[in-house]
Amino acid sequence: MKRDDSIKNGDKFNRRWLIVTILGTLTITVLGLYLLSSYRTTRVEAASLPDIANAIDANQVKDITLRGDLITITQFDGSRMSARKEANVSFFESMQLLGISPATLKSLTIVVEDGQGGMSNYLGLTLTLAPLVLIGFFIFMAFRHVQRGGMAGGFPNQIGQSNARVVSDSAEADAAAERPKVTFDDVAGAGQAKFELQEVVEFLKEPEKFTKLGARVPKGVLMAGPPGTGKTLMARAVAGEAGVPFLHISGSEFVEMFVGVGASRVRDLFKKAKDQSPAVVFIDEIDAVGRRRGAGFGGNDEREQTLNQILVTMDGFDTNTNVIVIAATNRPDILDPALLRPGRFDRKVVLDLPDVEAREAILRVHTRGKPLEADISLSDLAKLTPGFAGADLENLANEAAILAARRNLSTIGEPEFQDSIERIIAGPERKGNLLTAAERRTVAYHEAGHAVVMHFADETDPVHKVSIVSRGMALGYTMPLPENNRQLRSKEAFVSEIVGLLGGRAAEEIVFNRITTGAANDLERATRLARSMVTRFGFSEKLGMRTFGEEQGNPFLGSLGETRDYSEERAQAIDQEIDQIIQLAYRQAKAILVEYRTKLDALAEALLEQETVNRPQFEALMAQSTEA
Repeated sequence: MKRDDSIKNGDKFNRRWLIVTILGTLTITVLGLYLLSSYRTTRVEAASLPDIANAIDANQVKDITLRGDLITITQFDGSRMSARKEANVSFFESMQLLGISPATLKSLTIVVEDGQGGMSNYLGLTLTLAPLVLIGFFIFMAFRHVQRGGMAGGFPNQIGQSNARVVSDSAEADAAAERPKVTFDDVAGAGQAKFELQEVVEFLKEPEKFTKLGARVPKGVLMAGPPGTGKTLMARAVAGEAGVPFLHISGSEFVEMFVGVGASRVRDLFKKAKDQSPAVVFIDEIDAVGRRRGAGFGGNDEREQTLNQILVTMDGFDTNTNVIVIAATNRPDILDPALLRPGRFDRKVVLDLPDVEAREAILRVHTRGKPLEADISLSDLAKLTPGFAGADLENLANEAAILAARRNLSTIGEPEFQDSIERIIAGPERKGNLLTAAERRTVAYHEAGHAVVMHFADETDPVHKVSIVSRGMALGYTMPLPENNRQLRSKEAFVSEIVGLLGGRAAEEIVFNRITTGAANDLERATRLARSMVTRFGFSEKLGMRTFGEEQGNPFLGSLGETRDYSEERAQAIDQEIDQIIQLAYRQAKAILVEYRTKLDALAEALLEQETVNRPQFEALMAQSTEA
């Protein structure tokens, strides 16, 4: 009871002097602002030296004040103007250059002041120092109470404790907590990652199996991959499979304003983990604290101290500790090399974007328990979602369920999934986006141009859907359907994709003999592909088999820039090669559309009539005879 009373008294005192400090700071700040505003009652208008000279020449000036290079005049009507002169030219010389005679200046009252004026200096100094003094007093009082043992259990004593969320069913844990119920069965489409982490689960279950053979199980596992690929879910599954407590914390939660707090939280986190061992410690977004030391402008003592504490603590783990540290990041390129050496995060598990089989398995997990129509094919849905991560597929299933409920349906069908895919890829449908008849016809031929060129060009994916319904920022879209997973791409495949991207622009020029801004995104993507062909993949016969420039950025999220390692002459050659690739692809697109002009017209008319053409309808139109 005495300890509880001291805690309560400390908390009351803490709140009391904190409120007093805040009120005092506000009072001094408001008072200072009032004094400053009362001192500067007259508004000073910024002007130029010719304006000052004109006022003097017109006999409108009552007096002149010189403060260094600042010239301030007070006119007879009470208004004030100020301007700055050149530093190495005196006031009298400046006025003479502007046509003001010395006799005119001698008739005026001129006051010369040093600096910026005493009153404003003192006032500005007071306003600057008062809050700093009060903040310093606040910090001093806080640490003084820590030294005296006051505020037990309050803010100062808790600031160095970690905020890790513990999921456990141990007797010491909170009654509301529970062990992770997620297992490997709940994580689909990551077979390689499961295989890599299976031995971690076995170590947590049977550590003696490894220790009796003298094996050293990895102390840390780094999971890297794009956002949404299931890194956090996989870490929870490891703890769930092993049946051990799971401590979850974000890397940003270590770093605070006060130097040393992060290191203290690291020690507290690992102490909690050891007390509950065997356990899994999961640090999400470790790049927030584990960035390469010494990088960038200046340093960050707090972040580097926290990183050093993590490194030292992991070095101090014994083989009998039975604590596995799992970290997740989508920026492995910026991590400090000391984090990745053997003995720390020496096991690296990559969770990449799922392939078509993995996407189908993930969809089965996320549609479990949802009423689906009998004829729905998850395999076809998986083919329609290339580039989707696990989180995207979960969102897809949820959006389809929401859409079915909005339509008052009892089951989720293929139309709901199709609409959800289009919503995720292209954005929501813009029902209020009304186009003129001419614009609608232009969009129809633009999208028809894409589809026809993609259908007849070599090494392109088949067209799944063409629509002129506005979604997101797009006025229309052409959706391809990849038939298989391609790990390698040829030069011809890149060229064919560029040809398909330029099909819309080519159709506009052929049909209307003019071009519009509708191809802006197509040109951007085509230029990016052509540049990659030249600078990254060595597809240029003229420039040879080498790369140009060093990409700076995230291997999972794409390049954030480039460091040039080539001359200006080579840069011009790169630009010429990119232009040549795009121009050649554009000529190919126009040639295809000229050859199949009747199919282009037929598809455009079908789009104008029904707005959307699906794959069977598109294939039927392309299979029609071209006889005139």
